[in-house]
Amino acid sequence: MNSQEIEKMAHKMSWQKFVAMEEKEKIIFLNNLHTGNPFHVLFAQQFNRENLDLLCQIAEIARAINKNKQEGVKFLRKLLSGTHALNFFYQPSSRTFLSFETAQETLGMSIRDIRDPSVSSEAKGETLEDSIRTFSSYVDLIIMRYPEKQAVEKGAWVLNKSDRRIPIINAGSGKDQHPTQALTDIYTLHKSFNGEIDGRTIVMCGDLKRGRTVRSLSYLMKNYHDMKLIFVSPSHLRMKKDIKDFLTSHNITYLEEDNLEEIIPLADAIYMTRIQDEWDEKNDQTKKIPKPVDPKYKFKKEYLELMKKDAVLMHPLPKRDEIDEEVGYFRDKRVVFWRQPRNGVWIRVALIALIFQKQQTILDYTHWPKKWREGG
Repeated sequence: MNSQEIEKMAHKMSWQKFVAMEEKEKIIFLNNLHTGNPFHVLFAQQFNRENLDLLCQIAEIARAINKNKQEGVKFLRKLLSGTHALNFFYQPSSRTFLSFETAQETLGMSIRDIRDPSVSSEAKGETLEDSIRTFSSYVDLIIMRYPEKQAVEKGAWVLNKSDRRIPIINAGSGKDQHPTQALTDIYTLHKSFNGEIDGRTIVMCGDLKRGRTVRSLSYLMKNYHDMKLIFVSPSHLRMKKDIKDFLTSHNITYLEEDNLEEIIPLADAIYMTRIQDEWDEKNDQTKKIPKPVDPKYKFKKEYLELMKKDAVLMHPLPKRDEIDEEVGYFRDKRVVFWRQPRNGVWIRVALIALIFQKQQTILDYTHWPKKWREGG
């Protein structure tokens, strides 16, 4: 189908038909109709190796440009000057919210936000669909974190049918996915291994059943060669069947284990996660007290001695007690989870630049300070 046929089909498509599609079938309705790059960003399966390598390249160059606090910062802020972004966050968030806000500001966007449902017209009975169409009249980009399943998909569907198709990005809604955290993780691996991610063994430990980040990162593994995943978790929090089936269908090796200490020497990257007990059933009258993590699924400071010399320890944050507190203060270059938030800003700068087709302007930047050009 050509771009006009895709646009016409999207305009006529019912929500029931759209939501029933498999993710791979939805991609043509989520990408830019002319470039084929992601436009709406809903899930990790949208990204291919070419996209991922390009995003990492854009992030690295934008980061370098920004180090020139005079000309470089001005250059980046002119790229999207005059455009407006809405951060529509109905679920708790600090890191993702601030990361997107910083990325938007870096590119010169004006920023709006809605974080309290009580101040929205949804409190008066307005549908989510009507809210999103209304928001699209004011802004050029929507970043959305919403508690209901498939809410961001509904947003993309609404915008595709409307006469103002602006991009919408999933910022970790419901239990679905967290694609931009997965991009952050890929960029962190890219930087840690000098761009050589192929052939690595990645250990994921903790709540794999309900963690959005590990699901999204697992999906991205299809873009790399000879990857091996080792899932370490209690039996009741193991990775769901849909992810394991996906890995099998893409010939990606995975193992399930229940003792972190025994697996650490095999890992190139160890990806720790917290227990996601916010999804547990709760009595409204009782504040849930987090239970201490089982020692078998905790990264202890002595485990650094078991890690490979070039391995990395990651965590999407926030964390609790699944990593010994002292580990985060060691001057060990393998401990990278405090670098991940910084990496997250720059990969989101890259993603927004790609969506608005500013990537080539960044890649072609030539106004480096004289001392940089001369190797000073």
